[in-house]
Amino acid sequence: MTECFLVFALAIALGWPLGRYLAAVMRGAPMRGDRLFGAVERPLYRLLGIDPAQGMGWKAYAAAFLASNLLVGALTWIVFMTQAWLPLNPNDAPNLRWDLALHTMVSFLTNTNQQHYSGQAQLSHLAQMTGIVGLQVVTPMMGLALLAATLRGLFGGRVAAGAAAPGGEADVGNYWADVIRPTVRVLLPLCLVASLALTWQGVPSTLQGGPVAVPIDAAAGMPAQKIPVGPVAPMVAVKQLGSNGGGWYGPNSAVPLENPTPLSNLLEMLAIVLIPVAITFMVGAFTGRRRLTALVFGTMLTMSLASAGAALWSESLSGTSGDVALMEGKEVRFGAAPSALWAAVTTQTSNGSVDAMHDSMAPLTGLVTIADMLINAIWGGIGCGLQQFLVYLLLGVFVAGLMTGRTPELFGRKIEAREVKLLAALVLLQPLVLLVFTAITLALPSIAGTSNPSFHGISQVFYEYTSAYANNGSGFEGLGDATPWWNLSTTLVLLLGRYPALIVPLAIAASLARKRVAPEGPGTLQVETPTFALTLIALVLILTLLQFMPVLVLGPIADHLALRAL
Repeated sequence: MTECFLVFALAIALGWPLGRYLAAVMRGAPMRGDRLFGAVERPLYRLLGIDPAQGMGWKAYAAAFLASNLLVGALTWIVFMTQAWLPLNPNDAPNLRWDLALHTMVSFLTNTNQQHYSGQAQLSHLAQMTGIVGLQVVTPMMGLALLAATLRGLFGGRVAAGAAAPGGEADVGNYWADVIRPTVRVLLPLCLVASLALTWQGVPSTLQGGPVAVPIDAAAGMPAQKIPVGPVAPMVAVKQLGSNGGGWYGPNSAVPLENPTPLSNLLEMLAIVLIPVAITFMVGAFTGRRRLTALVFGTMLTMSLASAGAALWSESLSGTSGDVALMEGKEVRFGAAPSALWAAVTTQTSNGSVDAMHDSMAPLTGLVTIADMLINAIWGGIGCGLQQFLVYLLLGVFVAGLMTGRTPELFGRKIEAREVKLLAALVLLQPLVLLVFTAITLALPSIAGTSNPSFHGISQVFYEYTSAYANNGSGFEGLGDATPWWNLSTTLVLLLGRYPALIVPLAIAASLARKRVAPEGPGTLQVETPTFALTLIALVLILTLLQFMPVLVLGPIADHLALRAL
């Protein structure tokens, strides 16, 4: 409980000033560090041939986002399939098979970091530093850029100049500036500090191939083992701070080289939620509506504490302290409670890193992690979490309008048929994708590759697709997922879970921006209130949990009841 309190207390204390700084960065306001950061940013703008002051309409903004993803994705895919012939490969990693390379590229491009490969054993240092770490730096900032553009559409007069972009659309900002500024001014400096702290705690940071360990039973014919190291600390820093989660090693932060001490465990857990929490504080300063921050932060914190408490409680049901069942799949140096806390925090965001094997946790803990990913707006990933929260907010306003008999409107702009249709399509996409792929995979056991054919096997399959759709990346290990079916099916789920969730809210915001703002009156729905926050939480639970109740009952709930019956 002490660690739980420290993580949330530090995240809130550090997130408040960081959020205000983020708002200034995304507004493009003059800052003390302009001379230093400008020296890095201006050459990048010249290289791209863009004017950062030139605004864009939402279609041009979305097109720039998709084009940049296509370019860096193609280059990364090539690196993965040719790494054996490229430099910086001291461990002689082979070229990845095309389907595994495609899945890995799309996984990191979508800020998911779902890994169907075994970390250091299958990637060279060059592939790790460019294809993996490079995407871990830019993709979270792409999500933040789409969020900033959406907020400009919803609050154009308050956030920006409100001028029209070329083509007559509302100005939602400049995509390239929105990616470059927070990357240079926020993420990279934080990663530098985190890298030094983790190196201090013993995380490797070298370009060497690693030492060779001779086992004590070498005389019995046991071969020597090469300990793979490398520039691990920088990758761990950005994997945690950027809501990425992909580890240098296969077992992720459960490996002592990636997470050696209780202090490093605390620092990495804090890094998971730091920027997502800061973004909730950014909203008020960025939009000019301070009470909106209270709504967003209060709603997310309530769901977060409920999730963390449920994970800690459910894990305690599997035994007493020191029980073998309780410690299965967990590191002794951390213990059961901190492992359950990490599991809750990493799925409340779209981070997905682990310091224990989720497959070995109590079934109800697995239910908590799945529920967190289905909601995908308890803090959420950088940018995409609040983007999903805005979807729930718009739906909540629509439902509340129906309940009160008024035309639903948000901040003076009416929500009409076009916006509701887009929201409905986005909400229905999640169950359509997850349930169809889960059903197909379970119907063909030969392609499922589950390590447990019973209720837990259902959880393994559903967890994998839910993790992919939520851009989380964690998994129930024991699933044989390095196959063409899993690589290609989850690649499609990764794409469907990322791009509609970022672009559709931007299109809705641009549609609302074209409407005349009606003055608030006595009958106006007040959304920045505790009553609406509770309504919003209820709506989130109905939309994300009740529609998946059958598969949750057949999976983790049945698994729990079966274990309790033994």
